[in-house]
Amino acid sequence: MVQLTANRALPGARTVGCGIAVDEVDRLLIDALRANARATYAELARRVGLSAPAVHDRVAKLEATGVITGYHAAVTPGALGLQVSALVGILQSERGDPAQIADALEAMPEIEDCWFVAGEETFVVKVRVPDITGLERVIAALGQVRGVARTRTTVMLSTRFEGRLPAPASRGDAAGPADNEGTA
Repeated sequence: MVQLTANRALPGARTVGCGIAVDEVDRLLIDALRANARATYAELARRVGLSAPAVHDRVAKLEATGVITGYHAAVTPGALGLQVSALVGILQSERGDPAQIADALEAMPEIEDCWFVAGEETFVVKVRVPDITGLERVIAALGQVRGVARTRTTVMLSTRFEGRLPAPASRGDAAGPADNEGTA
């Protein structure tokens, strides 16, 4: 099995946070699989201009190195009776333990996503419930978690898009606005 590593990066490859080089072909494969995780290797091969066995090897490497972490079915929450979505900021008490709070959050099935964040809140979670009464119950349960000082809730009215990864910045776009000062 071949692993992609930072010291074996191909020209034009980008190194992701875990030291794995992802080149443009890998990115095209990832984008294609995100659009249709059920695509065959032959379909993927046509999209990226490689043979099906070469695509199979690349996808296997992306899976083995943790770049691709799994495949899932995207489901409309409303179809499952989950009509209310909210983001809840969780403010930790002075003596709260983030690990214990995270464990308690993970045990709550209404919490779909959990982020450890910088700022006033310690965590932000995405909650999906059938109705406002269900949201009230979750907020009350969050308030009972040891180490939680208080919560701040934002109810989502609609979703324009979610689950989208931004396109990688090209090397020329990596400079921030401060790097371009003084040029006209």
